[in-house]
Amino acid sequence: MIGCTKADRSPWAIFLVFLRLGLTSFGGPIAHLGYFRDEFVTRRRWLSERSYAELVALCQFLPGPASSQVGIALGLSRSGYAGALAAWTGFTLPSAIALLLFALGMARYGETMPSGLLHGLKVVAVAVVAQAVWGMARNLCTDTPRITIMVAACCFVLLVPSAWGQVAVIAAAAVLGLLLFKPRQAAAHDPLPIVVSRRVGLCALLLFFALLIGLPLLSALFPSRTLSMVDIFYRAGSLVFGGGHVVLPMLQAEVVPTGWVGKESFLAGYGAAQAVPGPLFTFAAFLGASMTVAPSGWFGGLICLLAIFAPSFLLVAGALPFWAGLRGSVRAQAALSGVNAAVVGLLLAALYQPVWTSAIHAPHDFGLALVALLALMCWKLPPWLVVVGCGAVGWLSGAVR
Repeated sequence: MIGCTKADRSPWAIFLVFLRLGLTSFGGPIAHLGYFRDEFVTRRRWLSERSYAELVALCQFLPGPASSQVGIALGLSRSGYAGALAAWTGFTLPSAIALLLFALGMARYGETMPSGLLHGLKVVAVAVVAQAVWGMARNLCTDTPRITIMVAACCFVLLVPSAWGQVAVIAAAAVLGLLLFKPRQAAAHDPLPIVVSRRVGLCALLLFFALLIGLPLLSALFPSRTLSMVDIFYRAGSLVFGGGHVVLPMLQAEVVPTGWVGKESFLAGYGAAQAVPGPLFTFAAFLGASMTVAPSGWFGGLICLLAIFAPSFLLVAGALPFWAGLRGSVRAQAALSGVNAAVVGLLLAALYQPVWTSAIHAPHDFGLALVALLALMCWKLPPWLVVVGCGAVGWLSGAVR
């Protein structure tokens, strides 16, 4: 491997490198992948350009947070499983702590916090999700069949607003992809510089599916809020394609109707999550800490955070030994094309319910959301700055009223 030293390979050194990235990587998963490329391909030369591109392709193929999975795989390549854990911890810790503190602050001082500030955070969520829908639709819904799948998925989940309804949409979209699409054969590629045996990979995949199937059964047989939380967040981390924003509808369908997290808190936390660096999946820590039922606080946040990221570890370790054959499968690529179109529809449904319906109540709300969208898409302002600006405008407008 390029640029190897013994010091570079220690889990502690890997943790420090990823901690710096976790403190500075604003801008979402695409930006994170750019930061990783600059750090590990250009500057540190841990792997080649083509190997990095292959690693990104693998993690985009898998469900879950692509940038975090790339980080896990990079840590795995340098220092084995301890390196994978060190990379994830360093990259995730800053945003997780920030969102946990925000959740605890809302729980303790929520009644004294200006209502306009929280409303501004909900309005900026409209702009952020709209930007994600637009960008994903341009890249993933490029023809009539894909647009049709997107719209059908959106309509279905609006009519059947449940997490299992979303799972059914993803499964149906995969079948439609197999029937409708004929992708080109994959081009030549570099082998990934990570060695995981097929036996370990198979065990990881078996454990992944055992938990995915077994947790709902255990939760039904042995009712427990903690077990239910692990089931919900593990399932969200297992079945979400398309990045952090797409986790919004699945989590909302699970925690808001049950009353575990209030709708106002959910959207305020989602808006705040745009202002912190690192992976958006750390929103799970906010939700766990905001639970109106035990466990909540620090313990609830930690449970939900570990549960939502656990599938990423299992999928990365499980897919690596089989990736060379999988990436060349035209059928797998066709199924993924259908799934990608459907997840845009899921996010479009979330843009309407709960994001739009909970935030846009008056003309000035719509105007603020438009300005935030303009700032993100045309002025290219960093998301954290747009979040801060919308929060300030909401605070001031609330004070004036």
